Amino acid sequence: MSLLFYLVVGLLAATIGSLVGLGGGVIIVPALVYLGPMLIGQTVPVAVAVGTSLAVLIFTALSSTLTFVKQRRVDFKSGWLYFITCGPGAMLGSYTTQFVNAKSFQLAFGFFMLFMAILLLLRDKIKPLKVIWPIQRTFTDAQGTEHTYGYGIVPALIIGLAVGFISGLFGIGGGSLFVPAMVLLFRYPPHVATATSMFVIFLSSIMGTITHLQLGEVDGWMVLGLAPSALVGGWLGAKIAGRLSSKKLLWVLRVTFLLVALKMIQEGFSAA
Repeated sequence: MSLLFYLVVGLLAATIGSLVGLGGGVIIVPALVYLGPMLIGQTVPVAVAVGTSLAVLIFTALSSTLTFVKQRRVDFKSGWLYFITCGPGAMLGSYTTQFVNAKSFQLAFGFFMLFMAILLLLRDKIKPLKVIWPIQRTFTDAQGTEHTYGYGIVPALIIGLAVGFISGLFGIGGGSLFVPAMVLLFRYPPHVATATSMFVIFLSSIMGTITHLQLGEVDGWMVLGLAPSALVGGWLGAKIAGRLSSKKLLWVLRVTFLLVALKMIQEGFSAA
């Protein structure tokens, strides 16, 4: 039962996480905390669930990033820029996890995801920023349509820091903030935002996991159980993402964020 649980959770989390640029922690963390006692007979502390999830994200993000690289969707130049602050931010967030209790974690996680879901739901009604960013990039999609987007160094570094901190704190990879920010603020095409997000998540997950390991918050046996199917799921999610239109991918993002937000908020208030 334990092995089947790990295989299913790893595959589902990595597939969805890679598909929407999250990394899969939005499924792994709740699954370990809520289902662990019932299905594997083990109560998993929030900090351990977060640390273990972040360690598994290394495999998920690596698998999906390699697939996205083959599809030529990763913007490495902006990705490395985000990582300058995202890496240290992940370590800081990982260190902070030990001071957050389960109830506070659930509510903070839930309301954060709800905010991101609302932003994406209102995306079509939000007027694009009338900003000509100093760094301009172009991307031509599979349909031959050329997309132009851009960013500024300082805003990118600030977003990288916020993403890194959230990644380490929640164990979710940070894509829940990264992808909307890239799409709404910098006008990245969703496919490029998802792919670039996964590349940065791969790097920052390594940094955050190092901190969680030092704090003893990573369960090695759980990582071994989750990692194999996570590698497959990372590849599968990236392949599916490559076949979806930008509009469909955005709806997957919206629905995923909303469902996770409502579940976490409900559990947070139930624990009160």
